[in-house]
This record gives sequence, structure tokens and C-alpha cells, in this order.
Amino acid sequence: MDSDTLWLAMALVLVIEGLFPFLSPAGWRRMFQQILQMNDGQLRFFGMCSLSAGALLIWYLL
Repeated sequence: MDSDTLWLAMALVLVIEGLFPFLSPAGWRRMFQQILQMNDGQLRFFGMCSLSAGALLIWYLL
């Protein structure tokens, strides 16, 4: 993997991250208000799930 692929992947993450606040700013605010109400254990669980799914996807694609 060269550095261009890494930068392309980072750019794609930024595009995907920006879609929801662009398309539905009110929904994005509500989602963040709900996230702020979660305790640390819940946030860690969702973070672990996200990391695991990403690692499995990378393993599958490579």
C-alpha cells in the first residue's frame, strides 16, 4: 500500500463523516445529545465494535 492509497482512504472517511451533518443537521445534533448521555462503558463498547468491524473488513479485503 502506498501513501496515495492511505490519503485516499482518509479523504473518503472525511466525506462519509460529513454526509450526515450536511444532509440532516438537526438529526446530527440529536444524535450527539444522545451520545453525551451514554456512560463510558457504552461508548467503549461501540468503539470496540467499530474497531473490530474495521479490522475485520481490512483483513477480508487484504
